[in-house]
Parts: sequence; C-alpha cells; structure tokens
Amino acid sequence: MAEKEIMLGNAAIARGAYEAGVKVSAAYPGTPSTEISENIIKYPEIYAEWSPNEKVAAEVAIGASMAGVRAMCSMKHVGLNVASDPLYTASYIGAGGGLVFVVADDPGLYSSQNEQDTRLIARSAHVPVLEPSDSQEAKDFTKLAFEISEKYDTPVILRTTTRLAHSQGTVMLEEREEPKDKSYERNMAKNVMMPGPAKGRHIIVEDREKRLALDACSFEINRMEMGDPSLGFIAGGIAYEYVKEVFPEASVLKLGMCYPLPEKLIRDFAKKVERLIIFEELEPFVETYVKSWGIACEGKELFTLQGEYSANMLREKLKGEKVDIKPKAAPARPPILCPGCPHRSTFYVLKKLGIHAAGDIGCYTLGAVAPLDVVDTTVCMGASISTLHGMEKARGRDFIHNWVAVIGDSTFMHTGINSLENMAYNQSTGTVMILDNSTTGMTGHQDHAATGKTLMGQTVPALSIYQICKSMNIEHVYEVEAFDTVKLEQLVREETAREALSVIIVCTPCALLKGQVFPYKVRAVPEKCRKCGMCLKPGCPAVTKAEDGTVRIDDTLCNGCGLCTSLCKFGALEKYEV
Repeated sequence: MAEKEIMLGNAAIARGAYEAGVKVSAAYPGTPSTEISENIIKYPEIYAEWSPNEKVAAEVAIGASMAGVRAMCSMKHVGLNVASDPLYTASYIGAGGGLVFVVADDPGLYSSQNEQDTRLIARSAHVPVLEPSDSQEAKDFTKLAFEISEKYDTPVILRTTTRLAHSQGTVMLEEREEPKDKSYERNMAKNVMMPGPAKGRHIIVEDREKRLALDACSFEINRMEMGDPSLGFIAGGIAYEYVKEVFPEASVLKLGMCYPLPEKLIRDFAKKVERLIIFEELEPFVETYVKSWGIACEGKELFTLQGEYSANMLREKLKGEKVDIKPKAAPARPPILCPGCPHRSTFYVLKKLGIHAAGDIGCYTLGAVAPLDVVDTTVCMGASISTLHGMEKARGRDFIHNWVAVIGDSTFMHTGINSLENMAYNQSTGTVMILDNSTTGMTGHQDHAATGKTLMGQTVPALSIYQICKSMNIEHVYEVEAFDTVKLEQLVREETAREALSVIIVCTPCALLKGQVFPYKVRAVPEKCRKCGMCLKPGCPAVTKAEDGTVRIDDTLCNGCGLCTSLCKFGALEKYEV
C-alpha cells in the first residue's frame, strides 16, 4: 500500500522534485517559496543551494540542464524579475535535462512589495505554465513539468500562490525515478544565443508553443467536469478549490496548464454551458484570451483585480450571501521589529539625528513605521544604495547630507554589491549602512555567502562584507556593534558629514537566530522612573507604560539587548543575569 503524508504545498513540490529524479536545485529565499528548498535538503540525492540571487539560481539550473540532468530553481514572483534575463533566453535554448522554474505569486501582498502575475511573464517569454490546486497536484505537477520540459524541449514554470504554498493536504508518496542523464553534445546553434542562432531558435519557440497549445487540449490536467450546464466556471490553481467548495453542482473546466491555453477545449466547454464565468486571481489572463476569441464570459466585472480570492468572495458575489470573516475581538498587531532586534538601535540613532533612510527589502523595512519613522523609500532588492546614488546625482551633495542607504547583509549579497560598486565607480559621496545580522532574517533565517554555512549544512569560509567594500577602493569603511549607540551615533554624524563615499557595517546577530542568547534581561525599578518616556522611543514591544506613567518590562518578551537601559539616565531600568 502506498504511503500517504500530510504536506505543505511547498513540501509537496520538494517531494515531486525528488520523485522526478532532480539532481540540482538552486534558489534564493523569498516568501512564499522558501520552504521548497528547506524541504529539498531532506533528500540527499539532490544537490541544493542558496544562490546569491534568483538570476544566479536560474543560471545554475540552466547549466545543470545543459549538462543533461533534471534541474530546478525556485523563487517568489518578484524574484522572477531578477531571473527574467536568463529565463527569456532559456526559452530559446530549451532543455537538456528537464528544466523547471518554480515561481510563487503572492496575491494579497502578505510578504511582498507588489502583486504580480507570473503568467504574464511566461507568455512574454513563451514558456508553458502549470498551476496545481492542492498539495497532491503540487507534487504531481512538479513531476509532470519535467516530463513536458523534456518532451517539448522547453523550460516550464510551475506557478503557485501563497495559499497553496502554505496549505496542507494529503500526498501519496512514490519512489524516486532515476532518469538517465542526457548525453552532452556541443551545439552552438542551440546553446549559444548570438543574433544569428537566436533568430533560428525564435522560430522553433513559436512552433513549439503552437504545438503545446494544440496538445494541451488533450492533457489530463486540463479537464471538463460537467455538472449543471446553466453555470460554468473556468478556473485553475487554488481558485478551482474555491469554485468546487461553493458551487459543487456547477460545470467546471479545470486548467492545470494555464499557458498556452487549450483554445479548442475552452470553445467546446463554452458551448456546453449557458453562463460562463472565469474565476482567476490577479490579472484577467485567461479572460482576455477567451474574450478575444469572441466567447461571451464574465470575469473581472464581478471580481477584483486586487488581493487574494476566497470561497467567501464567490458566495457574496454570486449567491448574495454576506459573510463576515473579520474576527470580532482580534487585537490589532501592527508590524514591528522583534524585541532585541539590532535594527531598532540603528533606527533610533538615525531618528535622533534627523536622518532619512533609503530603505531596502528585509526586516529593516519596518524602520518606516512608527515610532521609528526613518525609512523613506523602498523599491526592490538592492535599490536602497542605487536610489541614494540617484538622489545625489539629481540634486547634489547638499540634498543627501542627512540621508543614508540602509540594506541588510543578505540583500547586500543579493544585489547590493553591484549598487555599491556603482557608487564607488561613479564617485558618489553618500553613506551606506549595511545592517549585518548574520542571516536572511525576514524569510526565517537562511544562510548566505557571508554567514559561512550552505543550505546543505556545510561550513565554508565566510565572505567578509568589510573586505568586499574595501576591495572597491572605498577608504572609509567601519564596523560597529549595533547596541553601542554612542559609537554608532558618532560614526553616523561623521560619515554623513564627510564628502566621500563611506560604509558603516552594523554587526550584531539577529536576536532570534539559533544560538544567539543575551546573557541578561532587563527589569524595571518603577520608584526611580521619572516618566520621561526616553525608553519608549525605540518602540520595543517589551517596554510598556503602566497606568501611573512609570515604565514596565514584559519579562516574557525581553531579550536583554540593553538598548532601553542605555537610554534611561535615572536607573529605572537595570540589567540582571539570567
């Protein structure tokens, strides 16, 4: 009897890669895709790595595919933007061993700076897209993606969403396949994308896409589920599950491959139903195609372009059932840095000095919210340094005299290095602060090249961020401990006044990092409190004010970083050994 296991969608994708005989997996952590790689390392048959960024991860997988083995790279939707350069060309090159890009979209913006529909990039790159609806399909579609990749000589995108990635379902486990490695043959016309060969490959890509669109009509993952013909839905992915929950009696065309679309199958289905509704999250991707074919249907006039869909949305829009899904007494929980977070002391100092920060993607983006209110801009990974450079070139040194760029260690290794290189090369005079908390904190403590550990647990020489900066001929590079606020303040004052490029590396591990233990906690001495409120300025959730205005410390939250004690001049807060 086959073994069953309850799995997250992401864990099921990892299992599918294992069963498909994948030998190489590369990724950069990004919610909601991170757990794919964290589950892949359970299978020693697969080499897995955290790459510096998604572009590199894609190129690693492309190289492995060229060498003849099945390879996969994983990322979130905005990561595909970083990887789109190799993706577009990989579409022309095709696949040796099966080549799969797993891309997790984030409807509802749970952990992203935008809502983006991967299907649009896939269409532009002429790459087929599979979209599973549950954990079992997440595993099965991963395996199918490799089969399609090899059969049609193409990379394949497996598209997921936050809801699927982080939902659990029963998965039937199977044995690992061991597909024979493809033999490598030198083929310049296929693998060297200079203008001449690329023109020929473009014709092949267009023919491949037409063939896929025809064949997709008979794919088992695209199927009609006929029920009541008065109402028909076209849906795929997690949206299909909502349709089946709310309208189990309706007819449904389930699209497991959402690009290229099976036109004949869609036309046949449309003829069988009286009312056709397309239920798809984010962009009207399927809807636009269907309407362009002259088929009457409804879609975004009923449902929003923004946010995550749900079964309750269907109930409200099509059944008129108002569903109150807001909890009655849920306490508000604004986003806030963790107790003991080293970023808090950095932002406290910056706010005290009236400094604006060009921000980046990471935990430290929370420096934009009250009470810290320091981060003014956030665009994308690595952009903090580049935007500061752009400000200076646009408005001059005087404009940025009270600005810094703030970026984390993992993000610096991702795309910040190139941005700093640009500042050095083009003679900027701004100040860059690299908040080195020794991990990729925002996505759950993944390692990178500057931590000295790989995804597979190997200890390796850690790259020195200090030496990287010095290698760019930046004279003024400093390291400082985050909670040494006196030295940190002095450095910020000096370097923002200096008319030269400078880098301040704030080196203190994340308070929640495994093995990171503060030897102290802090307790309040209310009788010494002058009610000045200085200890409240950094916004630590462990520090609160009692009804009488004196300070209190929540012992269950306090990590003993000591920032509050350094701000109290009256001894109302004191450290004690744990």
